[in-house]
Amino acid sequence: MKKHPATLRGIAQALGIHVSTVSRVLNGSVDHAGRAASKQTIERIRALAASLDYQPNTHARTLKTRHSQEIAVLVPRLSDIVLATIYEGIDEAACAARYSTFVANTLDRPERQRERAEQALARNVAGLIISDVHCTPEPGFLEELQERQVPLVLVSRRRGSHCSITADDEMGGRLAAEHLFAQGHTRVAVIAGESHSSNARERTASFVQYYQMHGIEIGAERIISGPFHTEAGFAIGEQLLAHPVPPTAIFAVNDFLAIGLIGAMRNRGLVAGRDIAVVGYNDTPLAAHMQLTSISTSMHAQGLRAVEALLRRIKGEPVQSYRFAAELRVRASSVCSP
Repeated sequence: MKKHPATLRGIAQALGIHVSTVSRVLNGSVDHAGRAASKQTIERIRALAASLDYQPNTHARTLKTRHSQEIAVLVPRLSDIVLATIYEGIDEAACAARYSTFVANTLDRPERQRERAEQALARNVAGLIISDVHCTPEPGFLEELQERQVPLVLVSRRRGSHCSITADDEMGGRLAAEHLFAQGHTRVAVIAGESHSSNARERTASFVQYYQMHGIEIGAERIISGPFHTEAGFAIGEQLLAHPVPPTAIFAVNDFLAIGLIGAMRNRGLVAGRDIAVVGYNDTPLAAHMQLTSISTSMHAQGLRAVEALLRRIKGEPVQSYRFAAELRVRASSVCSP
């Protein structure tokens, strides 16, 4: 015989408890449950629900509350291991708070960001976590969402006064510069990433400013922007290495760019840490395997904190931006003198 799914009413009848009490315990927050029933009653309700494999009717809940228990996460590309790691933190924290998440890839294009966000909002999501924001001076879609009072939090990148959870990328750029300068590198270059990304801008600007403070100007021909992937790192690396007087040290603003650079060096018989010092960024798992010096950005923790901030925003509570301290992880790729 077909087994009928457990319902709130069935659980209530079995325990002799009002259905509204069961609903608040199983479908509400911890605070709601505590106000609805005693600790012993809560335990009885949850034990019976678990034994019957009760599953909440999320569609009915959405119709009643006008928002779901879903969080939409907008990312440029989930194939990016940095964003995938941040998302793991997001999903972990959301699950613990009884929310589900889904990802929308925007390819880092503003028009796709708007399209995918509107699709998510049409599903009555509880809020948005956005990692693909562009740092342009003029108001855009993000400001429209703010006017519509859509709960949202930025992660990985920053923009204006919007609540954001990021690493301290100014600190990270400075740490990379201090490390290379301390070894005597004055002829340096930067693979600068996407110019519309706040984290790439801050990492690059802080690195350049440190050298300026020590009387060394890094020429524009040695600061080259490009997409955050290995192909760009390889192509920009080829360009930098083809210079008649190539740099003795190169700072890449993410590990993918650094890995592409190392590939270009290998084609010329050069070794990172022997012939040219190389520093990456984000300290992805590949960095340790490749002995790549990199800057740790607490990727998983960013995801956890982004959910914490969003849930407070959903409740109407005040939230503040937070920046995780950057940490230099020195490995063989950068330990060499000019």
